[in-house]
Amino acid sequence: MKKRILAAAIFIILGGFFVYFRFSSGALKNPPPPKDKISQDAAVATALARQSSNTTAIIESNFARVQPAGGQTSRAAGVSPAPAGQPLSLQVSNAPPAVVLEHLGRAVRQYGAMFGGNPVGTNPEITSQLSGNNPKHINFLDAAAGMRMNENGELVDPWGTPYFFHQISGQEMEIRSAGADGKMWTADDLVTH
Repeated sequence: MKKRILAAAIFIILGGFFVYFRFSSGALKNPPPPKDKISQDAAVATALARQSSNTTAIIESNFARVQPAGGQTSRAAGVSPAPAGQPLSLQVSNAPPAVVLEHLGRAVRQYGAMFGGNPVGTNPEITSQLSGNNPKHINFLDAAAGMRMNENGELVDPWGTPYFFHQISGQEMEIRSAGADGKMWTADDLVTH
């Protein structure tokens, strides 16, 4: 009889430890998701604060602000659409057009490195993918670097002409700016890979 009582006591104690560790450590490892935007922002800030300074610096230097789901763009997201009418010549950035084009090429390469291949499609489709309509909702575009969109959701060069994207392979893409004359395939075109 004593053996049965001892076995039952051990079983109850072990069960209690199991329940305690199952629920108390699980709650610490996986807190419930925040319910509102303010608490979500606080949770992200807390997670970033726990990262090393190198990780935070890499995140800040490589990626622009995260784009909301659905491919919507706004000035708050870091990409400002070009107004209709006359194109703005270098009013978005002080960088020369060739540098702006290289910044765009770098954004495409960063996308390719993150997702194992370049964005594909037409200019608006590629723009959508680069501006956050991707699996991780990361915006690779930076208005301060001269990358801007027109009202049709197309990436445009400093003269307001949409870029031409030519997929050479899964890892290489040619990006062409029409240059100051606004006509593709002329001597003043700018090209990057």
